[in-house]
Amino acid sequence: MTLDKGCCASICQSFFEYATPKILVIRSKRVGTVNRLIQAVIIAYVIGYVCVLKRGYQDTDSVISSVTTKVKGVALTNTSDLGLRVWDVADYIIPPQEESSFFVLTNMIITANQTQSRCPEVPGPNSNCSSDRDCTPGLKDVRGNGVQTGNCVNYSDSVKTCEVLAWCPLEVNVDPPVPPMLADAENFTVLIKNNIRYPKFNFNKRNILPHINKTYLTHCIFNATTDPDCPIFSLKYIVSAAQEDFQTMAVMGGVMGIQIRWDCDLDMPASWCKPRYTFRRLDNKDPENNVAPGYNFRFAKFYRTADDVEVRTLIKGFGIRFDVMVFGKAGKFSIVPMLLNIGAGLALLGLVTVVCDWVVLTFMKKRHQYKEEKFSYVDDYGLLSETAE
Repeated sequence: MTLDKGCCASICQSFFEYATPKILVIRSKRVGTVNRLIQAVIIAYVIGYVCVLKRGYQDTDSVISSVTTKVKGVALTNTSDLGLRVWDVADYIIPPQEESSFFVLTNMIITANQTQSRCPEVPGPNSNCSSDRDCTPGLKDVRGNGVQTGNCVNYSDSVKTCEVLAWCPLEVNVDPPVPPMLADAENFTVLIKNNIRYPKFNFNKRNILPHINKTYLTHCIFNATTDPDCPIFSLKYIVSAAQEDFQTMAVMGGVMGIQIRWDCDLDMPASWCKPRYTFRRLDNKDPENNVAPGYNFRFAKFYRTADDVEVRTLIKGFGIRFDVMVFGKAGKFSIVPMLLNIGAGLALLGLVTVVCDWVVLTFMKKRHQYKEEKFSYVDDYGLLSETAE
């Protein structure tokens, strides 16, 4: 019973206590040094990092962007399938327009003069046969080239496969030619037109800067050192800037990234806001863990003979896809973020007292004396009785 009364009295006493700050000046070189050092670090962080480096006095906005591209160049090939042929932009840019990307054909496997007819399937686990019983009429193998007719026919002198109704002759699975057929693609150029907007600040700009005119565009080629403002890029330069070899990459194809960064300080003149270009390879090229390497797809060119027979040329195209990626952030002075960051800095300065008190009351030899001087307990009832007397 006495214990319960003591607990209640202690709780009531704690509830009706009031704490007020007391200034205790400690003349100590060690504590003073720690105090000034922490204050200096916090002030340097707020001024140097938050305000100057990160521009904590600015409001920010993210970029909104649109990208269009135009590739130019001519290549010459001489093959047994196609003979002597000139390739222009209508041949090697597939499709003609994409959103923020473009594909350049660099290599190919050609199967010419295909017609709708019957022919032996390419040898494989589901197509090899020894008699007609091994073939199922109407079977459509998703990994095959056509619909089985039910006949087992000679593929070669020693191999038999199921006959299929398909575009014949079938494409043969072979490696792409080395060197690549369109090796001249490294000399192609691409004009990249990039328009950006920061809606919060009603700011618009494009990578074709005001001083660029038609005469300049007819001869300029981008170079990060000598001509960083030109929006026309050599494909070889893009691949080389990513530490890759164009001719090696062109054999199997791949994916390249063109990164455009717009980091703009709108407190400065608008002419200071310029794009920065970087390049990197995006697909996996690790030879030890690279199943289905490169970039390829199939497409066909159709036509009719004089006998009104539909014929097509099947092309397995290898090439490089270029993805244009735009990043950026703009900042402009605003009183609200500035006050928020100053308030956060002042709050951090309050931690200096906490750290110094902890050092004094934990590690100093006279910590017990400091504790007695720092904390004083005054009974208000005693004060009232003394005043009454």
